[in-house]
Amino acid sequence: MSVGRIIETPDCVEEGATWLAESCPRMAYAMEQTGPLPLRRRPDGFAQLLSAIVSQQVSVASANAIWNRLKDAKLTGPRKIMWATDDDLRAVGLSRQKIRYARALAEARIDYKALRDVSNDDVVAILTEVSGIGVWTAEIYAMFSLGRADVIAPGDLALQEAARILYDLPDRPTDKQLRQMAEAWSPWRSVAARVLWAYYRLAKEREGIR
Repeated sequence: MSVGRIIETPDCVEEGATWLAESCPRMAYAMEQTGPLPLRRRPDGFAQLLSAIVSQQVSVASANAIWNRLKDAKLTGPRKIMWATDDDLRAVGLSRQKIRYARALAEARIDYKALRDVSNDDVVAILTEVSGIGVWTAEIYAMFSLGRADVIAPGDLALQEAARILYDLPDRPTDKQLRQMAEAWSPWRSVAARVLWAYYRLAKEREGIR
């Protein structure tokens, strides 16, 4: 199955943004407010998924602080995670639950190169087999580390809140409702997510994603 379009450069983001602006007046309005969208491409591999685990259920500032401590302690590789003691990992800010998740990821021996060639659904299915990797984390990885152009993470609270404000909804859309809304943004759902995160930052004056 084809992996679809890959976002590799700012020009790819601009192409998606143009398509969205022409397809949806609300998206066009949001981009008038936010200005150019970030590329947000990241490397793929273990460290990016570990970083995503660190980001779960904490603020962007807290996640950045913990991740920087992990990097300073050289605890961003699978072998280093396996060799570290629980005390080592607690010392850099990981909770007991996240220590368990980090070790599960290290033990999973995921073939990260192979993920580049499978469908978005298969990426999510493979990654969510690992304890601590939920659908949100897998979709964020597909979006930013694999560069998939047509993925969104509808369980993301910042995306839900941005959609509520931008589309003047009475309530924050649920995961299912936002997934349905996002069908109108295909084949550029990943760019639509960038629009919504940028709009969230503008509307709420805080970051919605690392």
